[in-house]
Amino acid sequence: MSETTAAVPRWHAAGDWFDTCKCDVPCPCSFAQLPTHGDCDGILAWHIREGRYGDVRLDGLNVLMLASFVGNIWAEHTDTYAAVFVDERADGPQREALQMIFGGQAGSWPAEMVSMMGGEMRGMEFAPIEIEVADDLASWRAVVPDRVEASAVALTGPTTPQGARVQSTNLPGAETGPGQVATWGRSTMDSADAHGFLWRREGLSSKHITFDWTGPD
Repeated sequence: MSETTAAVPRWHAAGDWFDTCKCDVPCPCSFAQLPTHGDCDGILAWHIREGRYGDVRLDGLNVLMLASFVGNIWAEHTDTYAAVFVDERADGPQREALQMIFGGQAGSWPAEMVSMMGGEMRGMEFAPIEIEVADDLASWRAVVPDRVEASAVALTGPTTPQGARVQSTNLPGAETGPGQVATWGRSTMDSADAHGFLWRREGLSSKHITFDWTGPD
């Protein structure tokens, strides 16, 4: 254990993660393959349903990221850029905890992702983040007003049973780590205008995956 993680208290965070991106459905990145166009950019959103960092409660707080890269994010890739929005409702200790966890300094799966991705951080700011996830996973949505919007509906089709979800287990490239179930969707809005990221599109890949992390191990 490094000096950084040795000073980190025990923590746990569990909840909802989802993304919208420029790939066709289903996003090849979740299968550890090259993205549809050889590069990818998109919106990643986390809603903590239940969380604690030492004695600091994190229930109900949100984090959102804009990111882009070229190549296979799980193998050889370049030109990785990101910008992060942290829930402005968080108080001082909560802000510090969220930055430690999602910045990778607190260990567990986020540390592995940060180490793997590398790249340049274009910005980090505290902002209002609205996240909604339907109880039946029919839809999900994240908004930073006037800056970012990601929304999607669950994928369905002529042979999908009514109310059933198209899901995958044991993904080789699960963005929230091993052991989680992915629910596939199609974006209804995917737009960003912040920190040098600029796009607006719909009808492309989206997915919801739960996360359940414990650190600093």
